[in-house]
Amino acid sequence: MRALHVACSFLLLPAVLAAQAPPAYRGFAPGMAYRDFATRAQALARRDTLRCNTSKHTAQLMECGVQIRDLSDTTNFYLSAYVIEGKVAMLSFGDSGGVRLVKRTQRDLLRRLGPAHATGVGTWEWKNGRRVARLNWRGRGGARWIYVNLADNDLMDGISRYVKTTTKRKP
Repeated sequence: MRALHVACSFLLLPAVLAAQAPPAYRGFAPGMAYRDFATRAQALARRDTLRCNTSKHTAQLMECGVQIRDLSDTTNFYLSAYVIEGKVAMLSFGDSGGVRLVKRTQRDLLRRLGPAHATGVGTWEWKNGRRVARLNWRGRGGARWIYVNLADNDLMDGISRYVKTTTKRKP
């Protein structure tokens, strides 16, 4: 009986580990090291170079962005990221197009991340603990704008160490 229990544990281990992994999209994931992010982003950059701006108050916070083209299917995105203490806390992939773009992105994310939870008009979400992936689309007429956002909220909470809070005084 013990051997059966151990064998079943080994069969389930990959599924358990996959469920704990951060949501990844096109080779990027929240929690990845800045160096890995920068290397991959620059390799996929179309014409521009990856540009990062550090916070006015600390070099521990950066915002980065570049136009990329994923070579696997030649999809173009504007990729942006927030980096906190050398780790990517949030990623955003933005694109514009028509209804076909929304449908293609929906199919792609469903294939990669599984069933989604609709959280509002034009928004799907996948959660794994405090890690969240979101697809948001808006449109007017035949135009559509989409954003795929990946965030690790534990890392995002780290920004509070660098932002001074102000308290309002009563007059």
